[in-house]
Amino acid sequence: MKFPIANVLTVARIIMIPLVVVLFYLPFSWGKAAAAWVFILAALTDSLDGYLARKLGQTSALGEFLDPVADKLMVATALILLVSHEPLILRWIHFDPRLLITVTAAVIIGREITISALREWMSEVGARRKVAVSSIGKVKTIFQMTGLSMMLFHSDVWFIPAYELGLLCLVSAAALTLWSMVTYLQAAWPDLMKSRDR
Repeated sequence: MKFPIANVLTVARIIMIPLVVVLFYLPFSWGKAAAAWVFILAALTDSLDGYLARKLGQTSALGEFLDPVADKLMVATALILLVSHEPLILRWIHFDPRLLITVTAAVIIGREITISALREWMSEVGARRKVAVSSIGKVKTIFQMTGLSMMLFHSDVWFIPAYELGLLCLVSAAALTLWSMVTYLQAAWPDLMKSRDR
């Protein structure tokens, strides 16, 4: 059986994750920029693989499993890189940005764990469609990937304060993350309560 092109892109995205880590820690001035570009390329494949799977009729159980795994690995890895690295001194805030970055990372990762567990449980009770990806989740993903890409550059891009704008995007993504989590939990709440009463 031929391996679908959508799955090839998803696997390529997973392979790019350790490359982002290696590039980010290279002791060269271009290392972080290169890590950011690889991350951007990986993020673009996220949109492309789903589109191709639907367009070519190549949706598969493997693809449905690998795609969210690749997304979560990408986001978690980028967040860990940013939390573990000395942040820039930001011009528009007057406190240590590490607290803001760490709390934002904890919110995003915590939400992903919660919603993944919720979707798995809802699948078991045959109500997976109630917690399908929403429009809020899609907007959150755009803010999240944009913010992470800009922060991975770790310096200004020409005259654009990429790190600072990236942090704004990431904080916005964290707020949308909480909003979407509440929406998913509200949709699943009747089923959660029904299970508890048994």
